[in-house]
Amino acid sequence: MNIEKSRWGIIYCPKEGVRNPHKRWKAIREYLEEKHVEYDFIQSESAESTERLAAMLAMNGYSTLVIVGGDAALNRALNGVLSVSDEARKRMALGVIPNGWANDFAHFWGLEEDDYKYAIDSLIARRIRKVDVGFCETKPVEGESKKRFFLNCVNVGLVANIMNLRHETRRFWKMSALSFFSSAFLMLFHRMESKMHLKVNYADINRSIMSVCIGSARGYGQTPSAVPYNGMLDVSIVSHPEVTQLFEGLWMLAWGRFLNHKNVKAYRTRDRIHFYDNEKSLVSLDGCVWREAETPMEIGLKQEWIDFIIPM
Repeated sequence: MNIEKSRWGIIYCPKEGVRNPHKRWKAIREYLEEKHVEYDFIQSESAESTERLAAMLAMNGYSTLVIVGGDAALNRALNGVLSVSDEARKRMALGVIPNGWANDFAHFWGLEEDDYKYAIDSLIARRIRKVDVGFCETKPVEGESKKRFFLNCVNVGLVANIMNLRHETRRFWKMSALSFFSSAFLMLFHRMESKMHLKVNYADINRSIMSVCIGSARGYGQTPSAVPYNGMLDVSIVSHPEVTQLFEGLWMLAWGRFLNHKNVKAYRTRDRIHFYDNEKSLVSLDGCVWREAETPMEIGLKQEWIDFIIPM
């Protein structure tokens, strides 16, 4: 199927828990029409369908794929495109109009949820930047390996648990505020630490750990110095928090001083990170919980591997 190069493929991922999700799309659609943008539109009926729809658009020859959604939607679209072929990856440029509960990768580039017009203007200008793509690959002794890709970060442990609980409670409460507070309350009954064994550079780490964040970008404040185009991964490891230190850590996270906390150990690497054991802790990539993740597992980076449309 021959698609005009100027024609966008748009996947709209409605924001969960919003009373009138179509109001947002109506405003975006009106501005697209005002700017005379040619596009084909598909609405994602579920979070999981975004990956399938992105693969379909990639197979049909689109060179611009725009995700109206958050980090999780962008992650699934990325994995959909990369599941098709190397040719599709080289042809496709990804863009985003922030619309999720977490938009960390969009924020890195200066895109905000409230300014969809600026995001669309930037997409029209089509300023391309090749960005790094991280990968997380299982290495089982028996059976086939599994691989998932990410743009922002991989979380192992507590933060992945929070992502999972917030998703589950949002399904129940249908409201962001209630899902946040119920998630925070439920975390009080979760085990805070797990025995993990991993290797970063020459450091062999084998101890009780609360959370590991491996970031190609900001990693929700846990890898604040990471940039998605230098071919390096930043790693932060949090361990042995007392209750008062936990609240102190949250305050420092909010103010961008997370790496200064005494219970946070930071690394930077070009090499693969080897996870030998994580005591079956949850793993999330860009906020998407990967339930098939298992150790041993390797996390690495493909430098400047996909085109991303960045702001003007």
